[in-house]
This record gives sequence, C-alpha cells and structure tokens, in this order.
Amino acid sequence: MDEFLLIFRRDLKSSPLPPSPEELQNMMKAWQNWMGSIAARNKLVSSGNRLSDEGKVVKPGAVVTNGPYVEMKEAIGGYIIIRADSMDDAAEISKGCPILNVGGNVEVRTIVPMIP
Repeated sequence: MDEFLLIFRRDLKSSPLPPSPEELQNMMKAWQNWMGSIAARNKLVSSGNRLSDEGKVVKPGAVVTNGPYVEMKEAIGGYIIIRADSMDDAAEISKGCPILNVGGNVEVRTIVPMIP
C-alpha cells in the first residue's frame, strides 16, 4: 500500500461570505465524519493541518515576497496523508471530501520516499 498526499484547494476569487456559526459547525462535522471514515479503514496516516492564508514565497536570488497567493486564483487550505492501494483508490477516497461541496478540489499526489 502506498501513501498519498491529498491537498485541499479552494477558489480565492469566488469565496462566499464567512459561514454562520451553524454552517461552520456543519462543515466541521462533515470533515470529522469524512476523515473518521478514512481512519476507520486504517487508511489515515496523518490528519494534516489547515494552512493560514498568510505566508511568504522565497524565490531564486534570495527574493522574499508576501504571499503565497498573490497571483494565484486558488489557495491551498490544508492537507492529509492517506494510505491507498493505488492512485485510483486514493482518488476514490477523495471523492467524499467536504471541500468539493463548496467548489473546492482535491489534488492527489503519490508520496515518493526520499532515498538516504
């Protein structure tokens, strides 16, 4: 079984108004249920983290800019690491991600271990 990184992206340009407390609670419950279902199948390697909207981008020549989303339409909102039998299996697991219900998407990437 391989490990896959699921990267959660959302559209910065068309983000709706901040959710109400009830909507936020419902969204959190959906995430907990989805991630709990992955953990119940022993496929959750790391629950990952949410990422803040603030950051810096370091470019060649030691240039540091505010970002990282200044020129991007999408922002990475968070990630998890899962175990799956194949890329197709990981993509199938991703179909249940709650971010898809709010216009976001999930990028699925195979984790390739570094060779010492």
